[in-house]
Amino acid sequence: MKLEEKSNMKPEEEIVIKKNELYNVEFTSMTHEGLGVGRIGNYPVFVFDALVGEKAVIRLIKADKKHGYGTIVRMSKPSERRVKPVCDVYYQCGGCNMMHINYEGELAYKKSLVKETLKRIGKFEEPKVKNVIGMEERVGYRNKVSVPFGDNGFGKVICGFYKQRTHIIQPLETCYIQTETATEIVKFIRNLCNEYKILGYNEETNKGIIRHVLVRHSEKYNEYMVILVLTKEQIKEQNDIVLKLTHRYPMIRTIVINVNNKDTNTILGEQFITIYGDGIIIDELCGLQFEISPESFYQVNHSQTEKLYTKAIEYAELSGDEVVIDAYCGIGTIGLIASQKAKFVYGVEMVKSAIANARKNAYLNNVRNISFVVGKSEEQILKWKKEQLQVDVIFIDPPRKGCDKILLDAIVELGIKKVVYISCDVATFARDARILVDSGYELKETTPVDMFPFTTHIETVSVFVKQQNNS
Repeated sequence: MKLEEKSNMKPEEEIVIKKNELYNVEFTSMTHEGLGVGRIGNYPVFVFDALVGEKAVIRLIKADKKHGYGTIVRMSKPSERRVKPVCDVYYQCGGCNMMHINYEGELAYKKSLVKETLKRIGKFEEPKVKNVIGMEERVGYRNKVSVPFGDNGFGKVICGFYKQRTHIIQPLETCYIQTETATEIVKFIRNLCNEYKILGYNEETNKGIIRHVLVRHSEKYNEYMVILVLTKEQIKEQNDIVLKLTHRYPMIRTIVINVNNKDTNTILGEQFITIYGDGIIIDELCGLQFEISPESFYQVNHSQTEKLYTKAIEYAELSGDEVVIDAYCGIGTIGLIASQKAKFVYGVEMVKSAIANARKNAYLNNVRNISFVVGKSEEQILKWKKEQLQVDVIFIDPPRKGCDKILLDAIVELGIKKVVYISCDVATFARDARILVDSGYELKETTPVDMFPFTTHIETVSVFVKQQNNS
């Protein structure tokens, strides 16, 4: 019997939505999470691994009053953009969600996502969104990876990435978005844990020793930093582990223990203990040297970050006479790069350790026309206003939640002529963009940059210019 004959295939007016039933669906759009959107009559359904224009028989696995979720049982009309995922565990692992579409299709989806979000949330009628700046080579692009460790229920330590929408670990063997060396280091640590009976962490009981392993990589110098996230400050076997790790992987420059014994989903705790090396790695970005510590924010895709920052500097149109603010400056990357073309740069960041790194990086690059302060960006900007600081350009690179409205109001109050906004979340950017435009700025252009191939995430850089009729 054909699947269609078993399923609930009725005229639209007679369709009754039932969980576990089979339905013919055509997909007309995709969500920001990469789910295909189709309809059973007027009832919307969301399906992973479905592309626009495809038709499939789906099984409805969840049915709420307003919408449902399904899985593909049989594809009746595949998209021309569909490809076979290179990863054998793609459909089990939650690390990637755009490996079933070719790169042309992925970039088209991301551009459309940016444009439609600016329309829907930002209320822009026809935003100017450039083509996405893509990668030449997508494999192995991540310079930072965080791998959960656990136990398999039989006393063995396992590691890998969480399966989709769960905290169940999909064992790691190969990963196409991080370096092969990073994968091998993590797997070797797993083997050492089993050799020395170091227990994997159990989230349900809050027991065990090793919770995560983070690996950071300097592309310029091929240096690696290894961070062991443990529930205690030390383990008796750590000297042996250090010796074996560094002997097998001499490119490891430093090894750090991070202590996290709290019952939380937060990866890192507050305490860092360096047990090998000097606790840092150094990378080069846009011709400058940057010292990276375990807790430093540093973009995960080196080659694309250079393209992103180059576009940001281009949007700023610096001639050498401008006074610039680098808000959310982190370890000073954007500000230091901008300092080469600006008169003076002021960086502000509320994380003390990041400012310490930023100051070191200024010294490392012999940059003197820059100053870094610890504080909240919105508060510091108002302090600069009281000091009658005249600012020409501000760079904003906030966390995923976007900017506090107080910061946006402070930008308006200070009368900054140009705003260059880097965002890792197009929804919060669209919200903030509307606030800036309603306050007298014009959104001139947005350029998406593909920092995260094989996933739905997209970075954007945009430029706002203060309208002349707004003082």
